[in-house]
Amino acid sequence: MARTSSRTRDTRVKGIYLSQCVEGGAWREWEDPWDWIAPSKLSTEKISLTTRRTLNMFLSESEDELEQVHSDSESDSDNSHGSLDEDYIPRGGVRGSDQEDLTDEDSSDEEWNSTPTKRGASRKRCRSVSASAGTTPQKSPSKKWKESPFKKKLRCASTPKKDSPSPKTGKKFSTPCRKNQGGKRQAEKGPVREEEGEAEDGDRWHNVDEEDIEPPQPRFRPERDVGPQLNRTANYTPLELFQLFFSTTVIDTLVKNTNAYGEKKYQSQKESWVPVTTADMYSFLSLVLYMGIVPLKTLKEFWRGSKLFSLPFPASVMPCRRFLAISNSLHMNDLAVEAANDQKKGTSGYDKLCKIKPLYEQILEACYTFFHPYQHISIDERMVATKARIGLKQYIRNKPTKWGFKLFVLADSICGYTQNFFVYGGKNGEPTGKGQSYDAVMRLLDIPFLGKGYKLYVDNFYTSPTLFRDLLLRKIWACGTVRPNVSGYPKNIRNDMTKKTPRGTIRWIRKGELLFVKWLDTREVTLCSTLHKAYSNDTATRKMKDAGGQWTVKQVPIPGCIKDYNQYMGGVDLSDALISYYNVLHKTQKWYKTLFYHFVDIATVNAFILHKEMCKLQNRPVLVQKKFREQLILSLAEIGSTPRRSGPQNFPASPFKVPPAPPAPSSLSTGPPASPSSVPPASPSAVPSPSPSTDVPPATASPSVGHLPTYFVEQMSNVAPRDRATAGRRACVVCKKKSPVYCSVCQKTLCFTSLRNCYSEWHRSNSICV
Repeated sequence: MARTSSRTRDTRVKGIYLSQCVEGGAWREWEDPWDWIAPSKLSTEKISLTTRRTLNMFLSESEDELEQVHSDSESDSDNSHGSLDEDYIPRGGVRGSDQEDLTDEDSSDEEWNSTPTKRGASRKRCRSVSASAGTTPQKSPSKKWKESPFKKKLRCASTPKKDSPSPKTGKKFSTPCRKNQGGKRQAEKGPVREEEGEAEDGDRWHNVDEEDIEPPQPRFRPERDVGPQLNRTANYTPLELFQLFFSTTVIDTLVKNTNAYGEKKYQSQKESWVPVTTADMYSFLSLVLYMGIVPLKTLKEFWRGSKLFSLPFPASVMPCRRFLAISNSLHMNDLAVEAANDQKKGTSGYDKLCKIKPLYEQILEACYTFFHPYQHISIDERMVATKARIGLKQYIRNKPTKWGFKLFVLADSICGYTQNFFVYGGKNGEPTGKGQSYDAVMRLLDIPFLGKGYKLYVDNFYTSPTLFRDLLLRKIWACGTVRPNVSGYPKNIRNDMTKKTPRGTIRWIRKGELLFVKWLDTREVTLCSTLHKAYSNDTATRKMKDAGGQWTVKQVPIPGCIKDYNQYMGGVDLSDALISYYNVLHKTQKWYKTLFYHFVDIATVNAFILHKEMCKLQNRPVLVQKKFREQLILSLAEIGSTPRRSGPQNFPASPFKVPPAPPAPSSLSTGPPASPSSVPPASPSAVPSPSPSTDVPPATASPSVGHLPTYFVEQMSNVAPRDRATAGRRACVVCKKKSPVYCSVCQKTLCFTSLRNCYSEWHRSNSICV
């Protein structure tokens, strides 16, 4: 007999199979499913895959549908094959030649033999069901299906889920149902799918051409005028600006604690401790700053008199042994307070930073008192290099200084002024539970007189949606790079960047007040911001290769948040750079001395920034940092102590010298005159005659007595014989040329050669010599 079409053959098989099932006959199938053979020739040896799937679909139908099919089959048993062939249409199918159905390959013997063991198990279960169905009476088939203990098992084991794909063909099998029920279900599912699609569309990454909502910009309302908090009409000297941070109180605290520690340290030594004075501490700070400008490997090399290390300035300020004694005994806290803190070691009340506390707090207070930051501020870490064996030492892989003390710093993004900082001492205190970076930012921003409307820039160590939302509650807007694994970062991959995405591509997602932006430069950059729009038509210049492999300069789009981040994030880096140019840090045996030298750096750089800001306000020329430090060193040396045995101090006149007290009118001054014009003319009658009862030395009895020329080299040691004629030469006060001779009484450098006799000329012009 001729074969019919696959749809007809498959439908006929299903029809006969169904009629056998409803009538309660044996679960049988044709030997060749595609031949039209009489039912008497059916064989029970094999059940095809197509028939088994058809059985599973019908078993999963409700009992009402089975009863309806049973009644239809009983009413017209002769036409059962044709009726089922006409009425049965799977869900989603349509009548016609284009209807999708199972192919011949789905029910072939080869595919049946290659099916896994699980299919064989389901086949056995089907056979057991068919056997039980054949032995039961045919009065109420629906009741038998209710009472069958295998019905639930069959549904769980072999019935495919609705709309689940076939494991081999990938086609979906739908449970057949009436047309009205299917229409209702599709009508119910339609709007739900549309809502899900809209939700997914809102969470996807948007392109640069899609418009973003610009957030409201902050209104800057500082509680003080931004900039230096000083008298803006006064002319401050470098010494006065430095003394804002190292005030008289700070110097007195250092002197007191250094003397206490020095006396305790020198008790068991032969040499007794010489108390440190305020002038000694100023001289010590002067040399510390000088060593940052003229760095040497060891401290003793600054006082060596050899040809390579001929530096007269340190010896003229303080002897080497005195400087080393102060440096070894330098202390910042009271010994009694440190002893009480040591008793708390191992408890929560122990303070790791107790040794630096007084100076630490005084420097901090001065930093945020004398300057108010501008609108753009930044927070970052700073490393102070050290090799001390202490738990405070940290390691940061991406920093140039990897090992050292870690400081969290809040700095002004415009000028680099260090506004606030704290030394990280480990996990102490009561954390908020939101992370170390969250606590660090909140601690740095907890300063008086800050105000509202600030724009904060941080890196990916600090950025988190929780932090940015809490900062908005304090009226502080923030922007920073963000890590993709942080909590709250969008995990969507719809419309995300691929490996072939061109350079300059922008993707963005807005979640309420938070904007997440991706930008592809040489690598992918991700940022989070609460104050920017996704794209503001900004461009950046980049070198790129064209199609021919040639380098060309192109303008690529760049988000506004990345442009502002690159501009304002470097506040702490600027401060670090200003410190590193003339860093006073050197090797020490005590860890707290390292932080003391860093505090000196912070005070000096902040004083220099105040100088620049004041000069801008007053339209005065600004000194470079090196010149600023030089004037500060000279000023500190002049108000400092004078060594007992040292060379002549013929320093150039400094405009920042503290004016000395005027001499008494009854006594004669033997010091050098302030200037040639300030010396009053002397007459022989005005000079008192020497008396044996007076205590005035002979050199001061007459202005012409004792004014003898002296060589600078006489006060120097370790000078080679061939260099003695030129060693220590300085500028003559008359002709401004170099001279190795000075007056032993006037302390003035004067030429005394056969060609230039400035010595006699100067003394005659000032009526000192007759």
